[in-house]
Amino acid sequence: MKKLILLLAMAIICLNLWAQEEPNKKDTIRVGGLIIIKKGDKKDRDVTVKIGDKDKKKKSNVTTNWWIVDLGFANYNDKTNYANAGSYLVNRPGYPALDKNDFKLKGGKSVNVNIWVFMQRVNLIKHYVNFEYGFGVELNNYRYKSAINYNEDGPVPYTVNTQTNAPFIFRDSISFSKNKLAADYATIPVMLNFVTNPHQHKKGVSLGLGVSAGYLYSQRNKQVSSERGKLRNKGDYGLERFKFSYVAELGLGPVMLYGSYSPRSIYERSLDIRPYNVGFRFSYW
Repeated sequence: MKKLILLLAMAIICLNLWAQEEPNKKDTIRVGGLIIIKKGDKKDRDVTVKIGDKDKKKKSNVTTNWWIVDLGFANYNDKTNYANAGSYLVNRPGYPALDKNDFKLKGGKSVNVNIWVFMQRVNLIKHYVNFEYGFGVELNNYRYKSAINYNEDGPVPYTVNTQTNAPFIFRDSISFSKNKLAADYATIPVMLNFVTNPHQHKKGVSLGLGVSAGYLYSQRNKQVSSERGKLRNKGDYGLERFKFSYVAELGLGPVMLYGSYSPRSIYERSLDIRPYNVGFRFSYW
């Protein structure tokens, strides 16, 4: 302690001597965690000694991130019992019954794009623990390997007397170069966020865990074939209107990853297909 007092005293004396030579100059001397500030001329000198950086800007308790974009892959876990799938799956006479192979996806071409209008973090514990929420849209495109076809209602196209009054799926008679189901949701995610370095996020690790609730506002079946050209059909294909998911995000310095998994089927009946998404999140937290 005596050495510290002696060091401060010597610094102040040197500063005063310097002030007599340059009376109108202001200056700051930083020695480790010590900050020595000299103001005024030799007749009115003000020397301040500060320990630590007290002028550091205080971090806001509420931070907002606008227009976040996720780019990733879409897939699902198929737990359907195809032996008891009901009337939702319509089988063509003379062909094998629809099964799990008909719903396999082209993994590299089944994509998920999320556009979050905003996400906000509210400080809970010294910015190391935060409450995070937001709003945006989830856009999912499932590209099928097979020639399954969605129909909103009406007669089955290759029978005479069969009628339906609900959506159904059947195997088409042609092949498609593109065959996808698109399902779009307006979604609200809610998470607890943990960060290791709240003041320098690009050098720390962050983790968010929570849930999301989505509402299906658009569903469509898009197909491309040499026989029919491009078809883009909108309708009610028997998907659940509401989607519940577990969500997570992981930040490793400037790189942000995201993931989601729904423990419930996205179909109202028969099919037990539980979607998940993984990819990169472009954010500036």
